[in-house]
Amino acid sequence: MLKIDRLTKRRGSALILSDVSFEARRGRVTGFLGPNGAGKSSTLRILLGLDHPTSGTALVDGVRFAALRDPLAKVGAVLDGSGAHRSRTGRAHLNWVAAAGGIPRRRVDEVLELVELSGAARKRVGGYSLGMGRRLALAAALLGDPEALVLDEPINGLDPEGIRWIRTFLRERAAAGHTVLLSSHLMGELSETVDDVVIINRGRVVAQGTLAEITGARRNLEDAFFALTSGSGR
Repeated sequence: MLKIDRLTKRRGSALILSDVSFEARRGRVTGFLGPNGAGKSSTLRILLGLDHPTSGTALVDGVRFAALRDPLAKVGAVLDGSGAHRSRTGRAHLNWVAAAGGIPRRRVDEVLELVELSGAARKRVGGYSLGMGRRLALAAALLGDPEALVLDEPINGLDPEGIRWIRTFLRERAAAGHTVLLSSHLMGELSETVDDVVIINRGRVVAQGTLAEITGARRNLEDAFFALTSGSGR
């Protein structure tokens, strides 16, 4: 389980996060939703030990990320692109990541198959489409067979086929008992993906609950999101 508890972050006089609390549980896809600049990426960076909070905690199974004994087996994350050099092949990039993490090379073939990228493994990353790059980044995150996936804006810029593929993959991952936490500012594409919803705006959580609880009598998640972030309430 991923637990964010009363997280506050200040940069100088700017309040980036204010008392943010929520959980992402096993076997469920949790959507962390909000407009650009709402505080989503800041929260995820703190969760992954890439930044420090002013106060509050962000824990993976009760432990800070930096204190995990085997972090790659606990959390796989994609925050900013694939991280692969354009001149490398997809397979070479994954081999490098696996070697750095002490992961057997045979796992590279397994994750390439999982993300349906085996046929492009020997192609240079510079020739990948946006969707292929997203799959390569996901493959790297899966190398440690992590219990949880943390993805920042995984569907941004994808075509409909790419969105369908990532939706199916994440649903299957959750059905297998894993934790999935994804952030996004795109509401319309997520109604068929998430089980639980956390909506953040201007650094504060304005609503959280199951998808049904958040949408309520409104027609869809996009309508609910607009009403909540525009200050009209639920």
